[in-house]
Amino acid sequence: MADYKMEAAKAAIKLIKPGQNIGLGAGTTIANLASLLALESGLASKLTFVSSSFKTRGLMMEYGLSVRSIALTKSVDIYFDGCDQFDAELNALKSGGGIHTSEKILASMAAEFILLGDAVKYVNKLDTTYPLVIEILPAALPLVTRQLSGYFPDARITIRMSDKKDGAAISDNGNLLLDLYFTQMPALEQINVQVKMIPGVVEHSLFYRIAGRAIIAGPEGIEVIRPAY
Repeated sequence: MADYKMEAAKAAIKLIKPGQNIGLGAGTTIANLASLLALESGLASKLTFVSSSFKTRGLMMEYGLSVRSIALTKSVDIYFDGCDQFDAELNALKSGGGIHTSEKILASMAAEFILLGDAVKYVNKLDTTYPLVIEILPAALPLVTRQLSGYFPDARITIRMSDKKDGAAISDNGNLLLDLYFTQMPALEQINVQVKMIPGVVEHSLFYRIAGRAIIAGPEGIEVIRPAY
């Protein structure tokens, strides 16, 4: 059976040029890209890297790649990342890892943000398969949940809990994560603005019109998708 995530990673590496600062997110496709870069030692030695993911950062250091801190990074040439689902406008939901704040910082900092993955991630319109994840300041929990309930009365709001310890999952920034499950997907522009404007919200996991293209692999081969707007 074809490894579509590896095929997408192979297509992505062709876009990388010596001297660039490359950002990498998280997930299997990104891990594949990091491993391919490690094998291309001539190219990799002329690159610097930054990552939104603790796991990816560790992997790159293990491979001997030159890794910088996000806080010390002024610009990124290309930021590659996966997602849970993306649509024809390249709006993406990145709900699984809970690191969307760092991911969105790098995606917005990059000259180009490219989504990578297998073809099953692509849908015509985002649906309710995955929650919207919202990173919030702990002190803002009552306010945020009350306002979310007012904006989206049919949605279910849960605090993300840790499966490794007793209690809530804590973000890399020391904050809480809320999972917002819609019964019907609201207008994406509404989500993007309304949720972000609630006091105490740090960031949400909808990447609204940030990606410049997506590279996906499937039974039909490699497909490059650009936003339909």
